[in-house]
Amino acid sequence: MKKQGFTLIELMVVIVIMGILAAVAVPKLFGMIAKSKASEIGPAAGEYIKLQDAYISESGTGIGDWKLIGYKMNSTTNFKYFEVNAEMGEQNGTSVLLSAGKTGAWKAQNTGALNDCVANSWWQLDIEGNTSSGGSAVYSAGVTGGPGSGCAVLTPNFDKFDTKDGQLGTVASN
Repeated sequence: MKKQGFTLIELMVVIVIMGILAAVAVPKLFGMIAKSKASEIGPAAGEYIKLQDAYISESGTGIGDWKLIGYKMNSTTNFKYFEVNAEMGEQNGTSVLLSAGKTGAWKAQNTGALNDCVANSWWQLDIEGNTSSGGSAVYSAGVTGGPGSGCAVLTPNFDKFDTKDGQLGTVASN
């Protein structure tokens, strides 16, 4: 009589192979999920910079706040967005015009942990008026997330927003 089916050894080998594949694939999957959640940072910061540059070139008088430049960014399930004005403290939507040489900022804070990036980490753009280059602005970009955080890994191109001496801007920890 001919027996059909798999032996116990064959089944065990298949299960071990599936376990190895799962052990390799699952961490990669979670890494990609965290990266996809953080992918909203770049376009939000880029839009802010475009609107700020347009405002500066049209008005020629200084740096505008969110309301003046027409920027509106609502908080999402992954991030909260803040307007920071060094003269006035953290603000949302107030009409304050910053003169050249003063610093204002755009900030994003993650609401939950994203893999190695701890919750409440900051992505920040500092902006400073630059009168020496015809009224344009200089941007400093930085990421804070505590010691050993993997926040910068999630948004590797965020530091390309930095236009100050080609160096990554320093961001104060909160």
